[in-house]
Amino acid sequence: MSVSFKKMNGLGNDFVVLDARTKAIPMSGAIAASIADRNIGVGCDQVIIMEKAPGPADVFMRIYNQDGGEVAACGNATRCVARVLMDEKGCSAVTILTNAGLMAGTRARDSITIDMGAPKFGWQEIPLTERMDTRLLDIRIGPIDAPVLIGPSAVNVGNPHCIFFVEDVARYALDKFGPLIENHPLFPEQANVSLAEITAPGAIRLRVWERGVGLTKACGTAACAVVPAAVRKGLSPRKAIVTLNGGPLEIEWAEHNDHIYMTGPTTLDYEGTLDAALFERRP
Repeated sequence: MSVSFKKMNGLGNDFVVLDARTKAIPMSGAIAASIADRNIGVGCDQVIIMEKAPGPADVFMRIYNQDGGEVAACGNATRCVARVLMDEKGCSAVTILTNAGLMAGTRARDSITIDMGAPKFGWQEIPLTERMDTRLLDIRIGPIDAPVLIGPSAVNVGNPHCIFFVEDVARYALDKFGPLIENHPLFPEQANVSLAEITAPGAIRLRVWERGVGLTKACGTAACAVVPAAVRKGLSPRKAIVTLNGGPLEIEWAEHNDHIYMTGPTTLDYEGTLDAALFERRP
């Protein structure tokens, strides 16, 4: 029997969303990678499984990266799943449980807002393999005596992020050094790597190399990470428009509860089915 899916995206960060709430769907990293493969599969940045949630949440969201690795958080996917639930229920507020915790989603007009919780800054919370100030990591790109990039910040918003603040994000070959930093020995769980440019007060331009995916049009958690990182360095107010290659997200790091709120659009591209034989290839 075939398995239905929704192809969705948030600012070009695209997903295959499967519904396993009423019937389990056999899944593995290898199967997820096959689905996500842009040559032989549907093609996407992440494969998302909606499962029945324990407790009061509306759904549990499981996330597989393009390479088949399971991760705890994905901001743009959370917005997409929130939209699916809201359309089903005819409501404007839902809760989504992930391995990064419980997230609340609300809808206003054409945008979805997700409460992403509080950012983490401790070196053990990122995590890093050694103690250091997460506002200025001891990482250099290029020659030792004349590095091209130096001293990124680190933030965990359900997954680890390494952020370089630069004058012009277009000047750097993120596709070249992104994989190196993603797999740097300082990051035992790898890291998402971003270039951030402050273009105006409350405006940030962001390019992202996403762990397990590569260069991506948008990364919601990276947008959430860059604002508190910039605030800690005195570069931004707590509310900013973060513009990624796929478009802008509104990010607010609220003072009253320390939570990050991410607001942006979602798109349902199309619906389709996957051949049941695909799910027989479990390793």
